Amino acid sequence: MEREAEQFHGQHQGIWVFIEVKDGAIAHVSLELLGAGRMLADKRKSLLSGILIGDQVDHLADELYEYGADQVYVYDDPIYRFYRTESYMRALLDCIRKHKPEILLYGATSTGKDLASAVATDLPTGLTADTTQLDVEADTGLLQASRPAFGGNIMATILCKKYRPQMATVRPKVMKALPQQAGRQGVLIQERIAITEAQIRTKVLEIVRSTIQRVRIDEADIIVAGGKGLGSPAGFELIHELAHTLGGAVGASRDVVEAGWVAHHHQVGQTGVTVTPKIYFAIGISGAIQHIVGMQNSALIIAINKDPTAAIFQASHYGIVGDALTIVPMLIEAFKVAIGRKEEVDVGKI
Repeated sequence: MEREAEQFHGQHQGIWVFIEVKDGAIAHVSLELLGAGRMLADKRKSLLSGILIGDQVDHLADELYEYGADQVYVYDDPIYRFYRTESYMRALLDCIRKHKPEILLYGATSTGKDLASAVATDLPTGLTADTTQLDVEADTGLLQASRPAFGGNIMATILCKKYRPQMATVRPKVMKALPQQAGRQGVLIQERIAITEAQIRTKVLEIVRSTIQRVRIDEADIIVAGGKGLGSPAGFELIHELAHTLGGAVGASRDVVEAGWVAHHHQVGQTGVTVTPKIYFAIGISGAIQHIVGMQNSALIIAINKDPTAAIFQASHYGIVGDALTIVPMLIEAFKVAIGRKEEVDVGKI
């Protein structure tokens, strides 16, 4: 069995990234995965490939080369204009069976999670969901996919020893895209399968976009996040006001969301959204590990909490000990004055 397994694994080579396209542009999580994939491919001394499925998308390959891909497999056809599990799965399975990758990465988005689980079931192979760390054994090619487990209290490293390709969905914002290398070139491989609209059971009748205009927390440079330490929904309004003043997004801890103070799409953490803004305010948040794993890679973390022993201070660059209901209005006024004068605010002097 050991010898058979080695022979089976030897047929699979290369690191692949499923390239997600939104509104004609490459989703940033796919560029992040190319950065992670480049590291894995270099350790394995293998090629890094993107797999691109869509309608009139082949021109996007040039951008993928510039972000680290050596080659791009493309399924370009009007039938892929809208994401549907069945059509995308057929294309991806066709490519996997033809070219046999060793590792395949997807973004842990609604599309990536749906497609990865469908593909894993059909092959079959293993799938590690919501990965936050990746590594590979240089000699064996064994993928080490790690993710928080048991409520975020430990990190579990999951291995898929018997089946290939090894697959993982990776949370957005936890990997870093490589600097763009303008003019870098690669190989475009055009693929096609015989598939018609009549063979696809799901039909797209209409695309309805939300009319709610808001800053997405996974894309925001500034996030003001609040917790139960604000005391009430009225206290949480200060979070909205400070975020509005700074042109940032509103974040929240899980207990605030569960209390109904704010909608779930604001939740930061293991069961919410992973974020990496330039500035993250954690206000009235105690610092449970489930929250920390969702924001710990922010460039600058500023915590406000009246408990000097709160765990959030251990994950912060700056901490203010005091009542948020007193401190936040002071911050709002200071920022309003500074913005009006186009000055920088020294938080330590407020």
